[in-house]
Amino acid sequence: MSATTSLQARRDPEIPQSPRGRPPSRRNTVRAAGLLGCLLALLLVLLLSIAFGAKQLPPGEVWHGLFDSDSPGYTAVHRMRLPRTLLGLLAGTALGLAGGIMQALTRNPLADPGLLGINAGAAAAVAAATTLLGVTGFTGYVWFALAGAALVSVLVYAVGGGRGATPARLALAGSALNAMLYSFVSAAMLLDTASLEQMRFWTVGSLASAQPATIARLLPFVAAGVLLALALARPLNAMALGDDSARALGARPALVRAAAILAVTLLCGAATAACGPIVFVGLMVPHLVRAHTGPDLRWLLPYCALLAPVLLLGADVLGRLLGRPGELQVGIVTAVLGGPFFLYFARRGKVARA
Repeated sequence: MSATTSLQARRDPEIPQSPRGRPPSRRNTVRAAGLLGCLLALLLVLLLSIAFGAKQLPPGEVWHGLFDSDSPGYTAVHRMRLPRTLLGLLAGTALGLAGGIMQALTRNPLADPGLLGINAGAAAAVAAATTLLGVTGFTGYVWFALAGAALVSVLVYAVGGGRGATPARLALAGSALNAMLYSFVSAAMLLDTASLEQMRFWTVGSLASAQPATIARLLPFVAAGVLLALALARPLNAMALGDDSARALGARPALVRAAAILAVTLLCGAATAACGPIVFVGLMVPHLVRAHTGPDLRWLLPYCALLAPVLLLGADVLGRLLGRPGELQVGIVTAVLGGPFFLYFARRGKVARA
């Protein structure tokens, strides 16, 4: 790549930079093939999520249960496994995109809605609504979850320094708010035994309570968040060059930040209301994807939308198999997988640049 082209690529985020001297067209072909592979992986894990559960069903019975209402497996497949699979698909997509947006907005490749306290804000609002107001069900939870996620998003950004925020300051602000909010959730549950019984699985993150009605109510929020997140890919690419360069490229930094916070709020708030606070999905997937796609959000975000539900549903299937005849909640499995991942890369400092 010539010096002139290299300088233009640095100024214009729409020009893909080709590592190791590969032409942009070849790089994009590799990315497109990778997207196809991600789609196949997602289809595979969707099938596994329907095929395997805490209760063992022969493959033939699962197949007939999909289409034959008189089949013995019909109830298990349609009332338990299909809603659970669809909830994992929507929640995984939401968390993966929220993580990608957060890492781009904060320029911190290890940012995560869970680590920065956004999921905790949604959880605290839901706990308060349950304990103080007697709110139950997704329809009641979701508005409190969205408000809690939005409030904590703004607080973390403000406490972390606003426009002058650094990754370290954002992480410290998020960790402090995270600890405070989860302490409140624990206190609310301990002081109200009814809330403890109702929320004990929800607080660790679970797909087990999925219902068709929950899926229908969750879908509009996730769809709006997904569309907004994908629309922000180009403006956030410009923002990576700094506010002045972004303005020169036609972006409006204040508006982009507000839209990014709104997208994260919709995605995290809705996902948390439906299945509880699940951590590390929004951290691991964007970070791993970035090693393949580079920092270009036009590619990174679609990869996250496909691979995050692969991780979440894969963890859910693993929890069902390991916990038989019961199950391990998916939030526990993702924490076990994500904790060592975070410590390893934080310790060695080998993080892909956001």
